[in-house]
Amino acid sequence: MSQLLLRRLCFSKPASVRSSSLLLSKGFSSPSLQNPPCVVIGARRRRAYDDFGSLIIFYANDDDEIYLDKKVPMELIYNYATVTIGASHGWVATYNKDERFLRLRDDLNPNASYANPKSIPLPPLVTLPHCQTRIVTNVSMSSSSPDDDEDCVVAVKFLGPQLSFCRPARSHPEWTNIRIRNPCFFSSRVMFSKKDNMFRIPGSGGHLMGSWTHKHDNPKFQSLRFRNLPKLTKTKRELLDSCSTSEHLVESPDGETFLVKWYRKTAPEKKDGKVRLKTTAVMVFKVDEEGGNAVYTRDIGDLYIFLSKSEPFCVHASSFPDLCSNRIELMDFDESVVVDLADDSSMIAGNAHFWTPYHIPPGFEALD
Repeated sequence: MSQLLLRRLCFSKPASVRSSSLLLSKGFSSPSLQNPPCVVIGARRRRAYDDFGSLIIFYANDDDEIYLDKKVPMELIYNYATVTIGASHGWVATYNKDERFLRLRDDLNPNASYANPKSIPLPPLVTLPHCQTRIVTNVSMSSSSPDDDEDCVVAVKFLGPQLSFCRPARSHPEWTNIRIRNPCFFSSRVMFSKKDNMFRIPGSGGHLMGSWTHKHDNPKFQSLRFRNLPKLTKTKRELLDSCSTSEHLVESPDGETFLVKWYRKTAPEKKDGKVRLKTTAVMVFKVDEEGGNAVYTRDIGDLYIFLSKSEPFCVHASSFPDLCSNRIELMDFDESVVVDLADDSSMIAGNAHFWTPYHIPPGFEALD
């Protein structure tokens, strides 16, 4: 995967054009096999000024852009009146500037129906006192079926104290709003733990982890002690101290919890007069909840972690041909990076503008 990433980002050769029917010949759409994780690159109009375009993706274990037959609204790609604010389980959360409410849409999911894309309106947002609901940190979901699973909970984490839950498939969905009291969680991202059936948020710095349910405002907190920290030179320590750092929780298919610390620094060059952040380092810690430890590791075994503007997830690399293990792939609007955790100096990065920096989890292709 890491050898392929640079070619992806440079876009130095014409992209191959494929239809979804060709994916079957590659084995990706076999009834017994899931499509690999992918990343949404954008969409290409068939004609100038078309409102719809062909979805463009990269599969994590392939080195070619793939143009699918799936038509997607261009406004979802380029954020015209409708702004994408996050994604989870292949569903993109959008905010319409005119309608002023949230929706869940599966238009950008290559595994969802081509002919009948789904759009789920969520109830009007309710802003708690001394909170705001205009800036969203991220979106998380308890399952991949918010359209027909009445127990599926959608969590929206806003910048600041407010955390909101909703079950869209209920006959009369409404928001349950929680005010988080500890400021260390205000700018952090939420994720769902399938193992514990709770939504979790790492505190700033990673020394505290909070867990919430949608039923009541009675969170559980877990203090974490960092163990087995690597020995750093003075220069490297000063470099990391100067970085902008974010913490992210991700759960493996086997229920292991990992804490990822993502270090980024302002790049010296500017593009279009805009400041850009560049990845400097990544640290991964395996969380031992019983002991309250976060143990630094450079070996996550057969796992591959995906971290982007979507809810983080990871897969068993051996489940997908040519996908390397012990890797983490990070993506933002202006950068994509793959890190070999066994050799943290082996970091392949590229700069490009990603309108929709969302990783889509593996899935079975819908039958239209």
